[in-house]
Amino acid sequence: MARERRRSPRLDQPQDTRGFTLPRYNPDSMGRISERVARFLGTWRFIGYMSLFIAAWILYNIVVPSGWRFDQYSNKFTLLTLLLSLQASYAAPLILLAQNRQADRDRVQYEQDRALSERAVDDTEYLAREIAAIRVSLGEVATRDYIRGELQRLIEELSPDNQEASLDTT
Repeated sequence: MARERRRSPRLDQPQDTRGFTLPRYNPDSMGRISERVARFLGTWRFIGYMSLFIAAWILYNIVVPSGWRFDQYSNKFTLLTLLLSLQASYAAPLILLAQNRQADRDRVQYEQDRALSERAVDDTEYLAREIAAIRVSLGEVATRDYIRGELQRLIEELSPDNQEASLDTT
């Protein structure tokens, strides 16, 4: 892929000062980051860390005195629920981004495999035609057995016994 070059501001043109510009990012690097996060979210390590975090959160808010609690059981751990919902709302798009990149890689791999398969079929057909041509040309060539048989027939014709028999018939 060709990389886009950043355009430096030209000195012969006025600068556009209206509005604001959005930050730019490299889609490939963002895709790699999303794949790493999605890959981590799908591990037992993440499940273990998340389970420990939730257990510590709940235990802390149940065991400590009421003045030190930041999420009450009487409110059904509203802050914890909000935090888990926030984590899920960020995890879902990252997982989708990673799946889209994987689908793109799979599509490229499929196209390469298909091209390789077509080349293999073409090569096989070419070799089959060459073998058929060799068989046809071998059918027209005298084989060792044929030459041996012809030589044997000539020897028999030229043998003295055959010559006497042929002279007697004439």
